[in-house]
Amino acid sequence: MKYTLMAPCHFGMEAVLKKELLQLGFNITEVMDGRVIFEGDESAIARANVFLRTAERVLLIAGDFTATTFDELFEGIRSIDWAEYIPGNGKFWVTKAASVKSKLFSPSDIQSIVKKAMVEKLKETYRTDWFSEDGDSFPLRIFINKDRVLVGLDTTGESLHKRGYRKLVSHAPLAENLAAGLIMLTPWKYDRILVDPFCGCGTIPIEAAMMAAKIAPGMNREFTAEDWTHIAPRKTWYEAVDEANDMIDLNVHPDIQGYDIDDEMIKAARQNAEDAGVAQMIHFQRRPVSQLSHPKKYGFIITNPPYGERLGEKDEITGIYKELADRYASLDSWSAFVITGYQDAEKYMGRRADKNRKIYNGMMKTYFYQFNGPKPNGKGKGNITK
Repeated sequence: MKYTLMAPCHFGMEAVLKKELLQLGFNITEVMDGRVIFEGDESAIARANVFLRTAERVLLIAGDFTATTFDELFEGIRSIDWAEYIPGNGKFWVTKAASVKSKLFSPSDIQSIVKKAMVEKLKETYRTDWFSEDGDSFPLRIFINKDRVLVGLDTTGESLHKRGYRKLVSHAPLAENLAAGLIMLTPWKYDRILVDPFCGCGTIPIEAAMMAAKIAPGMNREFTAEDWTHIAPRKTWYEAVDEANDMIDLNVHPDIQGYDIDDEMIKAARQNAEDAGVAQMIHFQRRPVSQLSHPKKYGFIITNPPYGERLGEKDEITGIYKELADRYASLDSWSAFVITGYQDAEKYMGRRADKNRKIYNGMMKTYFYQFNGPKPNGKGKGNITK
């Protein structure tokens, strides 16, 4: 059976997610701010959850209609054949309702009305006035944009950024899916050097190593829809994980390095890399940015420096970016990719970025400054993913 699916992502990462979905062989039907809609059969539910690096979750679209009043919302939800998805003892609720530029804007009211409409429809189908809701879970998410209502069953559960390896974290670390997306926005490949001089708990180096070894990000975790055997049989999940296992290549030897000034963060990064199965591919070291150096050419800096919220003094932040700029200037033929919410970052880097992409890190507006070095073949600057 063909399903319409939706994968939300960080704002600014839509093009990267679209590319991932196309590489998995899915048909893209629509790209919106912060989400991509695509089509696939039951195996797509499992494969998208197991393989997508930049998505936040995978939603099965059960309804797509227009509503400008709560009556229209109620009738739109009631018109969906919910018994196709939810068994008689299924537990169902609206985990999140979001509304943008729409006449319906109260999340709590939207959640309440959707639940009531679902109950009424299921009463008709199952001919009962009471539901035990002691069976498998069927969480819903409602997105309303310009009065268009998208009703999605959450096949994922815990967000896809939770790969399972990061048990020890730094203050305000990058989400794993955002870190992966940033790497994918660069021309970096595993045969090129990658250094993160502000690695914290190691997220950027670990995500890069997982890409180098072709380790699928979701192959070692669980998903809500694994219990939806009437929609995606267990076999589809086993096949997706088998496919992921067949792709792993632990014989690669990338040059990936992570530095931080905090001993505890370096210990955490090493443990996280061990849990991710890539410890042997990354060199973590306690080292300040002022000591950033490398003898080889054509490397990459991909990093998430302090924004100013973590360190109180503006002068200290300024000094960090000046040191980063100084050390970057000393690296022959390197490229640098810096995500930050610090407004003067480009100024203190000492040159204009070749490209500047706006990306939302949670609710914080950040910028991904891209300073391109030459290609190893000497034919101009590195290409950036469009």
